Amino acid sequence: MTPRCTLAIFFLLVFIRHIDGSGFCCNLGTQTTHLLDPSITVQLMKDNGFEKVKLFESDGTYLEALAGSKLQVMVGVPNYLLSTMATKPEAAEEYVANNVTHWRSKDVDIRYVAVGNEPLLKSYGGNFTNYTFPALQNIQGALEKAGLGKTVKATIPFNADIFFSPTGSPSGGIFRPDIEDLMVSIVKYMSDHGCPITVNIYPFIALYYDPNFPIDYGFFDGGVAPLVDGKYTYTNALDANYDTLVVALEKNGYGSLPIIIGEIGWPSDGNPNANASLAQRFYQGLVKRVRADVGTPRRSTAPDIYMFSLIDEDAKSIAPGPFEPHWGIFNIDGSMKFTLDLGEGKNLTGAKGVKYLEKQWCVVSPDANVNDEKFAAAITEACSHADCTALTPGSSCGSLDLKGNASFAFNMYFQTNDQKSGSCEKFQPYSTITKTDPSAGTCKYPIMFETEYRGSEQGHVQHGQGSGSGSGSGSGSNSSAGKINSGVLGAVMLAMIMVFGYLN
Repeated sequence: MTPRCTLAIFFLLVFIRHIDGSGFCCNLGTQTTHLLDPSITVQLMKDNGFEKVKLFESDGTYLEALAGSKLQVMVGVPNYLLSTMATKPEAAEEYVANNVTHWRSKDVDIRYVAVGNEPLLKSYGGNFTNYTFPALQNIQGALEKAGLGKTVKATIPFNADIFFSPTGSPSGGIFRPDIEDLMVSIVKYMSDHGCPITVNIYPFIALYYDPNFPIDYGFFDGGVAPLVDGKYTYTNALDANYDTLVVALEKNGYGSLPIIIGEIGWPSDGNPNANASLAQRFYQGLVKRVRADVGTPRRSTAPDIYMFSLIDEDAKSIAPGPFEPHWGIFNIDGSMKFTLDLGEGKNLTGAKGVKYLEKQWCVVSPDANVNDEKFAAAITEACSHADCTALTPGSSCGSLDLKGNASFAFNMYFQTNDQKSGSCEKFQPYSTITKTDPSAGTCKYPIMFETEYRGSEQGHVQHGQGSGSGSGSGSGSNSSAGKINSGVLGAVMLAMIMVFGYLN
């Protein structure tokens, strides 16, 4: 074999390694009232074996902390910038210069640019349809113009509703008819330029929207009758959804296009099927799968699988459901929700170096009159500005009585406002500060951690219902968000609190 051939094979293997799955990958969002010190977050990823991280924007705070970390990074162009990137090539070039070239020069190992996030989601009503493909072309073109075309690739993270199977089996996979021509153009461009396609798959969302979805099919440990599709057998929703996309690509001549799983996870609160036990079951199975480096029935090569998400985001919109703030493997302070065996004698470990505020809680006063007409208004006010989703029926604090609901709401407001003077007194005469931890059973009353960093009001927001194969639909997140949970949450939570609180 000539040296030239040897070198060619070497670079081919490097490219394949660049695309294919290797190690743990995670998403890292900023929709939170309090952001962990980015250096602590980066160390948290490294301590737990994460090798790749996906950001929803080009967040300078995180990128600075990622310098020299050796973690591979995917940065994101948010949906609200797609029209600009699509219509102004110079804007795409500026984006690449400021958010890719600049940070790579500072030893941040950026490998991908995510162009939008689920821009063709059906529920968006076509808002981004005309911009998605030209934005991809302009970003990839800008990367190539900057001399980065071989080392950094553009991709588009799609919701699983871009494809479906009329037969209910992966072999029937096709692209959604209303975007079929567009998808064929996009995947052709991706193939021509060596770009992967990214898809978000959410078995939990399939279960949430369809009570008849077999819950065990969302996990990786069997317990459900397999789906037999010709010579292929499916025992979980991830494989079925992934291969439905593979078939859709094959039918259009792009069966070898690399696929990244951009988001997959299981929330730990906010719904009867969202709890720490089920989240642990899901992630333990996923970790075992990633470590085994296995693919799907139709594609043996293991893809990159980005877990969604690393850390909870307490300021996410709950429009899709009260579980939205609870997708993290870790709580917002980086503490563990559950244990995981990571293999090779390693176990999941929490964040180190986190400092907390004083151990004090704002709770309901023992002599508070729950029949006072202003008592309900106080709870509404607290839950309009803090995350009260744990009070949702079937959730970790869903069985509290009315005073318990009020205590939890008051404390969440108190901690979200950094225990500032007046933030508990605001609810007097119904509130008081205690030094005794009111946590009981599964219901934990948190103490906020110290931080100078605050989250972003832009980023990913909602998980929309996906289509996928009939054997289990996928779904994903995103766009832009407003203030924490909005006033709508206060009204919704108040209704639940009043009904379920008095019943208890």
